[in-house]
Amino acid sequence: MAFSSGGGNDKVNATINIVPLVDVMLVLLIIFMVTAPLMAHKVQVELPEANLDERPETAPGPTPLTVAVTETGDIYLNDEPVTLQLLESAFSVEAQKTPQPPVNIRGDSTTKYRTINDVVNTAQAQGMRKVGFVATVENR
Repeated sequence: MAFSSGGGNDKVNATINIVPLVDVMLVLLIIFMVTAPLMAHKVQVELPEANLDERPETAPGPTPLTVAVTETGDIYLNDEPVTLQLLESAFSVEAQKTPQPPVNIRGDSTTKYRTINDVVNTAQAQGMRKVGFVATVENR
């Protein structure tokens, strides 16, 4: 609060005293700094240890599934002609394997994207996590 000194000047000092506000903010900051580490780990869980020494360094990964889509919309799974329904069942079987094989999609340069999109959506709907595209290097 601002008080006048009684000198006949009735002007009121309307400024806010910031010192108490800063004091409260510093106290709150200290409280949060003290309590934040205590709230980080409420439940103690004993995690298992992984033994990575026994894993072979040259372990081959799963063989990728190759899906080729031609210009006419024909679909080939590992060079075997399939329909979209057979491809869906093959993806659902392969999605259950551990480790899951990646899916490589090869599309002709003039293939409609709708057909390739159907293949990608089918793979993802069946649970295939690694879906990629195969392309050739552009000649310059």
